[in-house]
Amino acid sequence: MDEPDTAAILPGDVLTATDEETHDSGDHKHEAEVASTGFVRPPFRVTCPVSVEPVLFLSMFSLALQAPLSTQYLWDRISEDLGYNGSKRSGCSNGSVPPDPLQTEVEILTAHWNLYISLVGFSVGLFVVPLLGSWSDLAGRRPVLILPNIGLALQAVVYLVVMYLKLPVGYFLVGRLLSGLSGDFNAILAGCFAYVADTSDRKSRTIRVAILEACLGLSGMLASIIGGQWRRAQGYINPFWLVLATNLASALYAYLFVRDSVVPDPSAKLLTSRHYKAVWHLFSTGGSTSDAGGTFHRCKLWLYMLCFFLVVTIHFGSRELYVLFELSSPLCWGSALIGYGSAAQNLAYLSSLLGLKIMQHCLEDSWVALVGLASNVIGLVVFSVADTTQLMFTGYGLCFLFMAATPVLRSKLSKLVGPSEQGALFASVACVESLCFLVGSGLFNSLYPATLHFMKGFPFLFAAIILFIPAGIIGTLQCLDQRRDNRDSTAS
Repeated sequence: MDEPDTAAILPGDVLTATDEETHDSGDHKHEAEVASTGFVRPPFRVTCPVSVEPVLFLSMFSLALQAPLSTQYLWDRISEDLGYNGSKRSGCSNGSVPPDPLQTEVEILTAHWNLYISLVGFSVGLFVVPLLGSWSDLAGRRPVLILPNIGLALQAVVYLVVMYLKLPVGYFLVGRLLSGLSGDFNAILAGCFAYVADTSDRKSRTIRVAILEACLGLSGMLASIIGGQWRRAQGYINPFWLVLATNLASALYAYLFVRDSVVPDPSAKLLTSRHYKAVWHLFSTGGSTSDAGGTFHRCKLWLYMLCFFLVVTIHFGSRELYVLFELSSPLCWGSALIGYGSAAQNLAYLSSLLGLKIMQHCLEDSWVALVGLASNVIGLVVFSVADTTQLMFTGYGLCFLFMAATPVLRSKLSKLVGPSEQGALFASVACVESLCFLVGSGLFNSLYPATLHFMKGFPFLFAAIILFIPAGIIGTLQCLDQRRDNRDSTAS
C-alpha cells in the first residue's frame, strides 16, 4: 500500500527524510552544515515553480546538438584521411550501380569509432554513475548536477582542440573518458529525477517526472533543428562552442539557483565501496521500505525495472531505424520530410505530457501507462506496413502518447524506495537506460537487414509484440495492488 502523501515542496525548500526532527531539535546543527557546505544555499533563490528543469533542458540540448555533429565530423575526417570525396548514396539510388568500396570503408570506420566512443562512455559510467548517485543521497544533489556538466564541458573542449588542430579522431576517446569519469549525462539524469522525487509528493510525482521527460524531447528537437542548419552554414567549430557554453550555463545555473533537496553530510566520502553496497542492498532486499511488503515488494521493484528496460529498449531501437526506413524505397524521403518526421516524433513528448495530465483525473497511473503502451503498439504496427508518406505520418500521429509509460514507471520505482535511496535508484535507472541504448541499437540494426528479404517493416512489428510484455506486467501488478488494498480495507 502507498504511504500517506506528503506536502509538496517548493523548489527553494530543503526536503529530508527527517525534516520535522531537523526543525524541532537540530536547527543549530543544520545551520552549521549549511555554513560549512556551499551546496545547500545557492547564492540566489528562485521563487518560481522551476527547479532542475533548466539543468536537464540545457544538458540535453548540448548532448543532442553534439551527437549528430560528432558523427558527421567523424565521417568527414575519415573521408579526408582516406581520400574519399564523394557523398553518401541515397537508399533510393540506382541499385544496379555497384557500391563504392572507399565509401563502404568510410561507413565501416565511422560506425566503429562511434561504437568505441559509446563503449568508453558506457563502461566508465557503469562504475561512476552508481557511485555518484548513491553519494548524492548523503552529500546532496547539487554536486551531481554540477560535476557532470563540467565533465561534458571538458569533453567539448577536447573535441574543439581536435577540430582546431586536426588531431587524429582517436583523441575523441579522451574527451569521452573525461566526461565518463565525471558521471556523463546519465549522472545528470539521475540527479534531476532524484531531485524531483525529493521535492514532490507521491500524488504529483508522476507529472513532475513527465515534465522532465518533456524537457528532454523539446531540447532534442530544438538542438536537431539548430545543429543541422548551423553546420551547413558555418561548419563544426562554432556549434561546438555552443555545446561548451550550454554545459557551463547548466552547471552555473545549478550552482547559483538550485537549492539542495538533501541536507549534505560533510563526512560523506565519494570513493568508498559503501555506495555500491547501497545499490546492491536496494535491489537485493527491496530497500528500506521493503518490510511493509516483503518479497512482493522486492519483486515489484525488479518487475518495474524490467518493464522500464523493455520499453526504453524499444524506444531507442526503433528510433535508430526511422531515418533508414524513410530514406529507402518505397518512401524515399528527402531531408525536409525526415526533419518533419523527427519533429513529429519529438512533439509526442508534449502530447504525452498533456495526455498524462488529463488522464490522471480519471485513471490510475498504471492504466495511463497501458494507454501509452497501446498508442506505441498501434503506431509501430502502422510503421511496419507503411509504404506511403501519408501512412508514415499516420503512424507518428498514433504514437502521440507513446512517452506516457516511462514517467509512470520512473514514478512507481521512486515510490518503492525510501527518501534516502532515491539517488541510488535513479543512478541504477540511468545505467539501465545506457544499456537499453546499446541493446536496442545492436538488436534493431541487426534485425533490419536480416528481415529485409521477407518484410521490411518487421522490426517495428517485433517491437510492438515485445511491448505486450511490460503491458501485461503493469496490468497484473496493478490488479494485485488493488486486490490487496481491498483486502486491507475490508480487514480494517
